[in-house]
Amino acid sequence: MPSFVYRFSQNHTDLETPDERLVGGKGSGLLSMAKMGIPIPPGFTITTKVCQHYLSSGTFPDGFQDQVKQAIKWIEKALSTGAEFGNEQNPLLLSVRSGSPVSMPGMMDTILNLGLNEKTVEGLIKQTDNARFAYDSYRRFVQMYGSVVLGISGKEGLENPFERILHHRKAERGVALDTELDALDLAKLTQAFQQEVLAHTGKAVPSDPWDQLWASISAVFASWNNPRAVAYRNLYGIPESLGTAVTIQAMVFGNMGKDSATGVLFTRNPNSGDNHLYGEYLVNSQGEDVVSGVRTPEPIETLFGSFKEAGETLKQVANQLEHHFQEMQDIEFTIQKGKLWLLQTRTGKRCGKAMVKIAVDLVKEGRISEQEAILRMDPEKFTELFHPVLSANAKKEVLCHGLPASKGAVVGPVVFSSKEAMELAKQGTKAILVRKETSPDDIHGMEVAAGILTARGGMTSHAAVVARGMGRCCIVGASEIQIDAANQEMKIKGRRIVKGDVITLDGNTGEVLWGALPLVEPDWDHQEEYQTLMGFVDRYKRLEVFANADTKKDAQTARRLGAEGIGLCRTEHMFFSKERQGPMLRMIFADHEIERQQALSALLPMQQMDFISLFVEMGPLPVTIRLLDPPLHEFLPKTIEEEQAVANELGVSWSLIQAKKQALHEENPMLGYRGCRLGILHPEIYDMQAEAIFGAAREAKKQGIDVYVNIMIPFIGSQKELDLLRARIDLVAKKFLADSPSISYQVGTMIELPRACLLADQIATTADFFSFGTNDLTQTTLGLSRDDSGSFLPEYVRKGIYKEDPFVSIDQEGVGLLMEMATRKGRSKNPNLVIGICGEHGGDPKSVLFCHRLGLDYVSCSPYRIP
Repeated sequence: MPSFVYRFSQNHTDLETPDERLVGGKGSGLLSMAKMGIPIPPGFTITTKVCQHYLSSGTFPDGFQDQVKQAIKWIEKALSTGAEFGNEQNPLLLSVRSGSPVSMPGMMDTILNLGLNEKTVEGLIKQTDNARFAYDSYRRFVQMYGSVVLGISGKEGLENPFERILHHRKAERGVALDTELDALDLAKLTQAFQQEVLAHTGKAVPSDPWDQLWASISAVFASWNNPRAVAYRNLYGIPESLGTAVTIQAMVFGNMGKDSATGVLFTRNPNSGDNHLYGEYLVNSQGEDVVSGVRTPEPIETLFGSFKEAGETLKQVANQLEHHFQEMQDIEFTIQKGKLWLLQTRTGKRCGKAMVKIAVDLVKEGRISEQEAILRMDPEKFTELFHPVLSANAKKEVLCHGLPASKGAVVGPVVFSSKEAMELAKQGTKAILVRKETSPDDIHGMEVAAGILTARGGMTSHAAVVARGMGRCCIVGASEIQIDAANQEMKIKGRRIVKGDVITLDGNTGEVLWGALPLVEPDWDHQEEYQTLMGFVDRYKRLEVFANADTKKDAQTARRLGAEGIGLCRTEHMFFSKERQGPMLRMIFADHEIERQQALSALLPMQQMDFISLFVEMGPLPVTIRLLDPPLHEFLPKTIEEEQAVANELGVSWSLIQAKKQALHEENPMLGYRGCRLGILHPEIYDMQAEAIFGAAREAKKQGIDVYVNIMIPFIGSQKELDLLRARIDLVAKKFLADSPSISYQVGTMIELPRACLLADQIATTADFFSFGTNDLTQTTLGLSRDDSGSFLPEYVRKGIYKEDPFVSIDQEGVGLLMEMATRKGRSKNPNLVIGICGEHGGDPKSVLFCHRLGLDYVSCSPYRIP
């Protein structure tokens, strides 16, 4: 029969090498402490395999209950106090706690003081001569059992019924704290809790301790799938299949009086990373009191004066545990009548700056290697170093939640159009731009906005991609928002919010909050540690890291954050300004090539200045410029007012505007007249861009800037397309660079169609480089629209059809297979082929690791994702 339980006590463990996937994080920590001789209450861990069996079948596996009974007998012997589980004269009480293989603090359930009933509570009183303690423990057990096992909790917006009764009792007695209630109060409170259970369920809390135990184990297993645990797993990519372990221990009591306490201790400060003990504790309490906030805890420093012996032991044990794990520890402890007991140790969660400082400090202390420091980083946490964050003291009123597409926190008045955002910006006010979804027309509103909030779209929607590139806080897919842009208002859960109302966006959590909440600027005090850590990274990395950057400001940000070049400059973003809109529209409305050439000649010097600024900022690093990609209809006016303004500016009739819009209309523009197709049918457009690029390279060279330019042709599906367009680019280069032989350039393509992957060996004979455009490659491979799939894609992920959102992390089974094929076939014909990735996946850690394994040369991502 397999082992369903593993026992532990001080200096004893059934399992020599803890496996967190089997015994959970809590069980692993306790088994490790047992080997080290640290004082822990005796107990045992039920494996995750039992949870998996229970959740799939609704029953315990054969032989499991017998093993549990034997383990409890062992606890009784290990205690050597004569206490027995269920004994009415000298009862053994147990704690039942969850323990996921991956830390999920507060997400699942715990039951303390299990084994109490009307008779055993009397036995506890006799054993301890402390009626107040006994009834305090009993009322806690009834409340936890009622909440966790029987599901009695407050409905949304209403107080938990047990808390309501407790508050009523304290009000009757005229006291503020639970500790001010006496034994009689607590006995009456327990009775009231029992009546509440009976009223809600029609039955009492079982008096048989064994019935209590089996039901509690079942409830803790079931809590693996409670809504908050599921949400947490989804947020952090924790597999549902893991299940949770359950740890059962003999109770130790921090609520036995002024010589008892319970608390939480970090071996280093989780906010700053400073090397000092950090934590809180409460006298005469149990563990839930510290984390629930029902009382204000004391800082850990005062414990060392109040509990000198236990405090000294705690310091020694904390140091011992950190040295053993070579990592900051999060420790839960109880002091019972002056004696210290440890209940848990685990790797402590920390903020971004503490993460960096602790890792660098451990290297300096000689405890871990530089490579280990790198591997301990959570890449997403680096964004905390560069964006404002919500103050920890902010009192929040959450309006709704969306997807946290771009980090940071911002405050501003609500506006519903880019025009309004720009008008406010001229007055010195940054607004929060609220849209159903954004389009390229919103680029200027987004640029001047404090943040962006959309009701639709996913993590790589237009709003998300552009906002990340700008470093703007952005929340997308907030589906509870009903936007009425015409009346300049929105409704969230019936609440009306109008233009000018101030809200706060927390891009770190996806929360949309009412009012102007206090923000905290990023703390650069630990910049030295950050630079040290990135020095480690530079020593060991293989992939180069480029930026997706379209402007001088983007390039400056990218360079500051360590970019080794620009991997994607999207030239379409250069055509939306007012001064360029006229020539661009004249080009689109031109009936003849001569008229088109005249309009393009007006755009040429503007484009050239754009490219000069990028070459100057990035020199001598490479700059990859993608030629015009979107269909021309995206540059046309959208509203009747905009159409009339364009008609007046161009001197054409409104009906001509309408006719042109109709002529350029596409049912599926993503697969339509765009990218290289535009360049082949209107080669003068790409000719102008090539002239601007080479002219800019020549001018930058005159300024002493070394220029390394790559020209990327989008949406290639065949070698012939690339042959035609490369030939024209080479002709322009020959004309412009005849007197600048030292300027080198390469011509390549963005691989974003399955056909391009399949024919990569052919395309590679013409291309100098490949750059995977994984946003579109994902869309065209999976047949998914990144802007429209939000209605069903989360359910696909939940059901396991996709492991995670394929627009957030590369679908390695499908899209990844095509990338592997294109890489292999391309290099088979062109061994010198440079291959990278410039889709938004280039900033996703899992996707970057996949690119590393494929043997790509570089990744390119939004500037703020570079670190």
